[in-house]
Amino acid sequence: MSVGPRARRPYALGEYLGRKSLVMLALGFSSGLPFLLVANTFAFWLRDEGITLTAIGFLSWVGIPYSMQFVWAPLLDRVPVLKSLGQRRGWLLLSQILVAAGLAAMALTGVGHGLVLLTLLALLVAISAATQDIAISAWRIEIADNNDELGLLTAGYTFGYRIALLITDSLALVMAQHLGWTLAYLICAAAMGVGIAATLLAAEPRRAEQVIAAKEKELPLWTPSGFSDAVAGPFVIFFRTYGPLAVAMLAAIALYRMPDFVRGPMVNPFFLDLGMSKDMIGLSRATFGLGSILFGVAAGGFCSVRFGLMRSLLLGGSLQGLGIAANALLIVSKTAFVPFVAVMMLDDFSISFAAICLVTYMSSLTSLGYTATQYALLSSAYALTGKLFKGFSGLMVDGLAAHVGRMDAYALFFVICGLMGLPSVALFAWLAPKTAKKAGV
Repeated sequence: MSVGPRARRPYALGEYLGRKSLVMLALGFSSGLPFLLVANTFAFWLRDEGITLTAIGFLSWVGIPYSMQFVWAPLLDRVPVLKSLGQRRGWLLLSQILVAAGLAAMALTGVGHGLVLLTLLALLVAISAATQDIAISAWRIEIADNNDELGLLTAGYTFGYRIALLITDSLALVMAQHLGWTLAYLICAAAMGVGIAATLLAAEPRRAEQVIAAKEKELPLWTPSGFSDAVAGPFVIFFRTYGPLAVAMLAAIALYRMPDFVRGPMVNPFFLDLGMSKDMIGLSRATFGLGSILFGVAAGGFCSVRFGLMRSLLLGGSLQGLGIAANALLIVSKTAFVPFVAVMMLDDFSISFAAICLVTYMSSLTSLGYTATQYALLSSAYALTGKLFKGFSGLMVDGLAAHVGRMDAYALFFVICGLMGLPSVALFAWLAPKTAKKAGV
């Protein structure tokens, strides 16, 4: 499915509030909810309990399953679970139940029962959440009737996803401040009910279901040819479609979000070491942060349509680096409210803008029948590199702190992270004229 260069038609308000869009919004929320609860917010919890930055950095590797989705994505394309719901909805419901159960178990276990057990439960949540993401991405792409609707659903997904990130990165901190981490995580586990309800209300993508059924009839998974088609087919088709450029495309995707991933585990510890309260961080994100996130999503969607995906990717990558590096300025202003809000808004806007451009670009590269696996390959490419490197983020800050002091080390770290996105911007600039005709972006 490719997103053509023509301008998309304007949508009426009723279409934005249609059943597909609302389901997509809720599924986006369900997708975003567990992400920070095993990442940045989890790091805040650990730091609050006195865990070292180096340990927090290494423990961020529990999120690596998000980057390995392509390993088990073929199962979601070919193996049914909860068959009465259909291929996509069956996997959605199973994974959502496991995410909710895992978050509840993390809440009830806590650091007091041992860091190893808590980490294993976080790993369970990450694997289940990654599985949910595979199914949601496949549903989003397959349920769209055309390229216009794909853009509409991608925007709805991103809105829901970013709202969930905002809640788990802001309101969760406020809840932790006043109710404790146990209740905060239990409430988040209960919020997975939004995604479960959306799955039960969603329609199964019929066109994709017919293709999957035909493949199972012609190439049963248990036969050598069927197994080969399920596992290798998506990759063969992708590389056959884009040829040698596929390697450069995957490299550009892999490096695009690295600045955001690498800085992630250190953001909340940085704010905590600055002396900021959970209330100040949480309430600022829930108000000013929400506005900048929604504006970033809307601007990213608009620019993707108006100026094309490649130009938007270049702008988003540049803004992302600037927004992340700007956090270094906070060591001067420390806990001053206005500078903190200004930096936070720039950061949130740029990350949201870049995210929707990349998601829409990756969605445009998939083929019907291989949607789950191909999108998992692309999303794994963009996440794996960053998540491997982010495990060393605490080590980087601690290493720099030995020479320049703790707060200056944080400042240097954020500047370095901001510069990490430049290779991806350069690659996309090189790819733009070469892929415009083939990919239609």
